[in-house]
Amino acid sequence: MPDELHVEVCYALPSGQTIVSLTLPQGATMREAIERSGLLQRFPELDMSRMKAGVFGKLRALDAAVEAGDRVEIYRALKADPKLARQRRVEKVRNEGSREGQKWLGSRRGS
Repeated sequence: MPDELHVEVCYALPSGQTIVSLTLPQGATMREAIERSGLLQRFPELDMSRMKAGVFGKLRALDAAVEAGDRVEIYRALKADPKLARQRRVEKVRNEGSREGQKWLGSRRGS
């Protein structure tokens, strides 16, 4: 029917992913798709007021309309800021005595 569209709503955890296929009315929003998927009841840790979601890896507002064939993805919060995590890993390698890290530390100490 032209008044309906088919979408998928997915949520992934480290242990596995859940994908729910839905048929929605034309003009349905991301919020409506997520609510109708049943994932909010299945995963009580999901909070619509703080949730980030997107379509095919691109962040979208919950009020944005979905289109036929969209895969609505519910994103989990990051456990750590990626930039800080990388910086900590680099510092750890440098302090553990890698040759490159020691060269870098030596050049900084001499400045």
